[in-house]
Amino acid sequence: MTSFLSRLFGKSTTAPAAAEPVLHNDFRIFPEPIKEGSVFRIAARIEKTFGDEVKTHQLIRADTRPSLDDATGASIAKAKQAIDQLGDALFS
Repeated sequence: MTSFLSRLFGKSTTAPAAAEPVLHNDFRIFPEPIKEGSVFRIAARIEKTFGDEVKTHQLIRADTRPSLDDATGASIAKAKQAIDQLGDALFS
């Protein structure tokens, strides 16, 4: 009964499919904008593999965009900027 009501009211019980990463200087960028009301906050997960270890940095900005597509593009751009400025120090 719960799954029927969830489908009826639009609540998904499954997680959305993970986006393909954008590669930039040996880093993997996963744009993950956060919906806040009618706008989307710029956010991305940045990963890099060091030997057998994968390090992760969660980038969340105060900036918002009106659409998911705009926020996704801006999230990738901000992540690339952080990588270019900080490099491996991003994980410190």
